[in-house]
Amino acid sequence: MICIFLADGFEEIEALTPVDVFRRAGLETLTVSITDKHTVIGSHNISVLADLTHSEVNLSDADLLLLPGGMPGTKHLGACKPLCDTVTAHAKAGKPVAAICAAPSVLGGLGLLAGKEAICYPGFENALTGATISEKKVVRDGNVVTAAGMGVALEFSLECLRLLGHADTAEKIRSGVIAD
Repeated sequence: MICIFLADGFEEIEALTPVDVFRRAGLETLTVSITDKHTVIGSHNISVLADLTHSEVNLSDADLLLLPGGMPGTKHLGACKPLCDTVTAHAKAGKPVAAICAAPSVLGGLGLLAGKEAICYPGFENALTGATISEKKVVRDGNVVTAAGMGVALEFSLECLRLLGHADTAEKIRSGVIAD
């Protein structure tokens, strides 16, 4: 199961592109509101109905936890203690986590990027505590995938698939959506 966390002010492309890609791959993918409301409003005023709220989801079997960027969505993610505790425990157990745009700053604030190569939206690099800032737009280092922003949301999603052991599926999807 893959969980994509939504907070008011999330970047729609960075959240919904992974949902689309993972569901095309046949993977159970849930959108999870970090509040008790199922309706979450994106940074461009698009309403999204989350599958579950954070209190309704059992994350013990999650294969991947994903944080989309956007403002003020990223700030809301970083301020949500239950989410931060969940992401920290997941990553420290060696399980995959992913963040795009401003959201890698949440991982950096939690100390999860120390000693890793990572990337984020320009201007958030100082929040990637302990990371080596990459020149790449999408970076995978161990169990963590980070990406620079919405323009690489497809490649970010495909790299997450590869991390989960679905490289062939990632290539089929990439070819099918004419990404080159």
